[in-house]
Amino acid sequence: MAGTIEVLVPGGQANPGPPLGPELGPTPVDVQAVVNEINEETEAFDGMEVPITVEYEDDGSFTIEVGVPPTAELIKDEAGFETGSGEPQEDFVADLSIDQVKKIAEQKSSDLLSYDTKNAAKEVGGTCASLGVTIDGEDARTFDDRVDAGDYDDTLEA
Repeated sequence: MAGTIEVLVPGGQANPGPPLGPELGPTPVDVQAVVNEINEETEAFDGMEVPITVEYEDDGSFTIEVGVPPTAELIKDEAGFETGSGEPQEDFVADLSIDQVKKIAEQKSSDLLSYDTKNAAKEVGGTCASLGVTIDGEDARTFDDRVDAGDYDDTLEA
């Protein structure tokens, strides 16, 4: 009866309630031990939604795999805002520097389809555009063009 459970939990703040508790309840694992381990492993992502995979065995043993929070969560945390813009093409809620975009791209590199930091940064820029976040004071919808033109080669080249 071994199995796998995948859930999103707030980093460092998991508890035996939903969504985790109802999934773990019917399993042979010690729910509080799982919650404690998740909180230890995710405290660096405090408050951000973090994907967690719990694999358990019939004897009650378990392993936890911590994923990287969604790109939007990393952007919100880095820029310091709670929710994106309702009109992201007109109403901007924050601005990121190219260094902040690079940091997020590097954090997400294992989850993105990109082969290098430059293209990973372009993927982050796309999420910025949908949230209403500017990059270096300019509309994120033009970020790809600026990257392709070489404007950020010094920062984004590996």
